[in-house]
Amino acid sequence: MDLIGQFPLFYFPDYGSAWMMGITGTIHILASHTSVGAAMLFAFLAYKAYKENRTDLYPYMKKYGMFLLIFSYVIGSITGPGIWYTATAASPRGISALIHNFVWVWATEWVFFVYEVIGVFVLVYFIDKIDRKTHLKLTYTFALASVGTLALIIGIISFMMWPGTTAYYATGSASDAFFGLNTFPHMFLRIGFMIMLSGVIGLVISSAMKKENEELSIELSKKMGYVSILGGFITLFFFMWYMGTLPDNAHAVFNVTKDGVIQNRIILTLVFMVYFLVAVFKPKIINPAISSTMIVVILLAGLWPGEKLRESMRKPYVAGQYIYSNQIISRDVEGKGIKSELPIIAQKGLLKVNPFIPDNLRTITAENKLQVGELLTKMSCSNCHSLELTGVYRPLKDRLKGVDKEGVKSILYAIGSGAIPYMPKLQLPDDEYDAIAEYIASLKY
Repeated sequence: MDLIGQFPLFYFPDYGSAWMMGITGTIHILASHTSVGAAMLFAFLAYKAYKENRTDLYPYMKKYGMFLLIFSYVIGSITGPGIWYTATAASPRGISALIHNFVWVWATEWVFFVYEVIGVFVLVYFIDKIDRKTHLKLTYTFALASVGTLALIIGIISFMMWPGTTAYYATGSASDAFFGLNTFPHMFLRIGFMIMLSGVIGLVISSAMKKENEELSIELSKKMGYVSILGGFITLFFFMWYMGTLPDNAHAVFNVTKDGVIQNRIILTLVFMVYFLVAVFKPKIINPAISSTMIVVILLAGLWPGEKLRESMRKPYVAGQYIYSNQIISRDVEGKGIKSELPIIAQKGLLKVNPFIPDNLRTITAENKLQVGELLTKMSCSNCHSLELTGVYRPLKDRLKGVDKEGVKSILYAIGSGAIPYMPKLQLPDDEYDAIAEYIASLKY
C-alpha cells in the first residue's frame, strides 16, 4: 500500500486549530513585540541619561524593566512554548518544514534570546550597582540581541507566507528560503509596531509616576507619545510596502475583504493617533486606567485583526507555498528531495494513502458513507473552516447554506479551477467527493 507521511488529525470543534494557534500567538506577539520595542527604547533612554547626566531617568527605566520582566519575559516565555505545542498538533508538517529549513537559524535565535533574558535581569537588578557607561553598553547589546532575535524570526515567518523566490525550490537553500521578497518589509513593519508598543507600555509607567514626580511624569508621557507616533507611521509605511510583496493567493484572499480591512486600519490609526497626540499635548489627562485600557484596545482591535489577516492571506498554505494547511504537500521541492503528493492522492484517494485511516473506513460502503464523509471533510477542510452550525472560523455554514448534495459536489469539482482561486486544488476520486458532499449536505446548513 502506498502511504504518505501524514500525522493524526488534530480537530478542535467550532473554533478550529488555527484559532487556537492565533489566540496563543497574539498574546505571545504582544509580549515579545513589547520586549523588542522596549529594548530599543532602553537604549535611547540610557543614552540620554548618560549624555545629559539625567539620573532621574534611571528609576523610570528600572520600573519599565520590572514590568518587562513580568509582562514580556514571563508571559512571553509561557506562550512561546504554547505556540510550539499548538502548532505541532495542528500543523506538524508545517513545523517540520520550518525546522528542516531553519534548524541553525532557530539555534542562533535561541542564543540571542538567552542573552536577552540574562540582559534584562542585569539591566534591572544592576542598574544602581554598575557605572553608567557600562550600563549604557549593556543596553546597546541588549537592544542588538533583541533586534537580532526579531530579524531571525521574521525570516522564518516570512517563509511561511512564501519563499519569495522560485530558486528555493531548486536549491532547497536556507538563504533562498530566508531572504524572500517580503522579509525586509515585514521586519520593518514589525519594528514600527514594536516601537509603537514600547511607547504605549511606557505611558502606563510614566502616568503612574505622577505622585512621585509629576514634572518627570509629564515629560516622559510626552516622549512616549512621540515614540508611539513615530512607530505608528513606520508601521503604516512598511505595511503598504509589505502588501506589495505578497504572493497571488494572498492578494486573492485580501481582495475579498480589502475594503473592510483598509477602512478598519484607517479608523484604528486615527483612534491611536488621537491617543498619542493627547499624550504629547495633554499628558496630564493620561492616567494608568486610560493607558492600560489602550493596551487592551490595541490587542483586541489592532494586533488580533492584523494577525488574523496575515494568517488568512497565507492560506491555503501553511509553509513555503508547498505545504497545504491540511498538511498535504502540493509541489515538488527538488532541493529538499520533496515530491508532490497530489498525483498519488488523485489516483488512489486519501482513504488509501493516509496511514491513520481506520481499516473499517478505507472502503466506502452504504453503511459507513456518512462517517467516511465526516472524516474526509475534517481531514481536508477543518484547518481552514469550522464545520459545525456554531462554528466561528470561516464557517462552512456561511458558504453552503441551502446548497444540496449536487451543489456541494459542483463546488468541490470547481475548487482550484479558477472559480475559487485562493482555495487549494485537491483532486479526489469520485466516491470520496460523493462522501464529502453527502456529509456536508446532511448538516442542513
